Amino acid sequence: MLNTRDILETINMIREENLDVRTVTAGISLFDCVADDNKRLCDKIYDKITKTAENLVPVASSIEKEIGIPIVNKRISVTPISLVCGNATPDDCVAIARALDRAAATVGVNFIGGYGALVQKGMTKGSEALIDSIPDALSETNIVCSSVNVASTKAGINMDAVAKMGRIIKETAAKTADRDAIGCAKLVVFANVPEDNPFMAGAFHGIGESDCAINVGVSGPGVVAKAIERAGNVSFGELSDVIKKTAFKITRVGQLVAYEASRRLGIPYGIVDLSLAPTPAIGDSVAHILEAMGLEVCGTHGTTAALAMLNDAVKKGGVMASSHVGGLSGAFIPVSEDAGMIHAAEIGELSIEKLEAMTAVCSVGLDMIAIPGDTSADTISALIADEIAIGVVNNKTTAVRVIPAPGKKVGDSVEFGGLLGYAPIMPLRTPSSAAFIARGGRIPAPIHSLKN
Repeated sequence: MLNTRDILETINMIREENLDVRTVTAGISLFDCVADDNKRLCDKIYDKITKTAENLVPVASSIEKEIGIPIVNKRISVTPISLVCGNATPDDCVAIARALDRAAATVGVNFIGGYGALVQKGMTKGSEALIDSIPDALSETNIVCSSVNVASTKAGINMDAVAKMGRIIKETAAKTADRDAIGCAKLVVFANVPEDNPFMAGAFHGIGESDCAINVGVSGPGVVAKAIERAGNVSFGELSDVIKKTAFKITRVGQLVAYEASRRLGIPYGIVDLSLAPTPAIGDSVAHILEAMGLEVCGTHGTTAALAMLNDAVKKGGVMASSHVGGLSGAFIPVSEDAGMIHAAEIGELSIEKLEAMTAVCSVGLDMIAIPGDTSADTISALIADEIAIGVVNNKTTAVRVIPAPGKKVGDSVEFGGLLGYAPIMPLRTPSSAAFIARGGRIPAPIHSLKN
């Protein structure tokens, strides 16, 4: 039963503490679009998306107005394109990307994800062609997002794919150099990728999903930060309870939106992703949550422990609020999208090494990090390998979304605007990793992967 206090508390969260539903994402299967002619495939993909998602934006907007809960993004995720493109060439794949872009623009969504491949154990001809096409695809489209899964705890790390992705990221940066390498902000490399993630750039519609599904991603770092501030100088056990109760309330809001969107669209409800997704706006920062716990600045000693507790408490509170929690679910630490992270990086308190340590206990990984434009492809691949290894060994999702900004060096910044924000160029280690990356092959799965 709703009571006045709960209603007023939720209103205050929305008005004063930046509570929002970050995304309503429609997942759409493209398996029934497979064709032996690429033009026919593109036409079928366009028709399937525009028909299935034609009411997504108006329905989400109507829910937003009626309930009074901001829904920041409306998005689409599709079956990984490498699974439906057959023996396509890279040029064929780019044509598919354009079809995705046109379809997404027609229905009015902010982003469409799924232009990607699952290559944790090896690459098919279709997967290789798609990966080769990524720089052109992301430079020639506006709202298409791409992801490549290069490892899993079960399969190990495909180091050939890791090496390839370093080169692809460099090429993507070069082809979008006039826009601060924006293409790299739409490209993410994963280990243990979830198949129901509603957040970009890693969203895709998994092979075990139904024909279509509604997945909702909530947010609310400002709400959690305010709750911690109100709690005052309490013990960690008490602080964890405060975060759990707050996460419960945030997740219930997301579930309400998910149920309503599912009912009105006639599309099955999938999951709620209860991740704390920050923005560049003041008061909407995961870094500020950590600082509210008692850290002078995010990145100082104690940051990893604080983030670990936050991530755990958010998950515990969220799973009590919804029976269908999925996606990434936890705390995101994208540097360019978090005002507190940006500040910590600018003053030198947040390094790549500290961020890497933090990724061992949070939801994703090295996210939206700008690095010098002259960084070699081998160094990018080695950075990916380090982060992916954390995910494989710890049986968790990790990812890398880095932006080697052409012509930029440490002390400069890149500017994307909107939710993508801006990011200072962060320094990397300079000794070469080329000989390590050149070995190729596959790093075997860890022993604890043998669970059958």
